[in-house]
Formats: sequence, structure tokens, C-alpha cells
Amino acid sequence: MNHADDWVVVGVARSEPEAELLCSVLRGAGIECLPRLTNSGAGAGDGLGTFGAHDILVSSADAEAARDLLR
Repeated sequence: MNHADDWVVVGVARSEPEAELLCSVLRGAGIECLPRLTNSGAGAGDGLGTFGAHDILVSSADAEAARDLLR
């Protein structure tokens, strides 16, 4: 994906390990995924990154399929 505008949030994980697990499922289905610390999760755990909510982002073209997989 070339443009930041192509990424959409399809879910929210409670932690970085959960986000990586969800992205692993999506990647296994051929969907490129990016976990990103949410604004509400920023600062949680004093910058350790494993605490706090993480957005699950995918290409807008893959959003519907990704949401279906995450259900």
C-alpha cells in the first residue's frame, strides 16, 4: 500500500500481543495488516508498547473481508 489514506481501522485489540495475533490471522488470509497504538492507548505502560489499545489497520479494499475474518 502506498498511501496512508488507504489504511482503515477494522478492529481494536486490547494489547500489542493481541494486535499481532489478529494481524497474523489476517496475514494468513492474504490481507496486509498494520497494528497501531490508539490515541487512547498512547502513554499506557509508560511507552512499553505492549499495553493499551491498538487499532488494526488494513487496506480499504480489504476492509470488508478483514472485518468478516475478525468476527
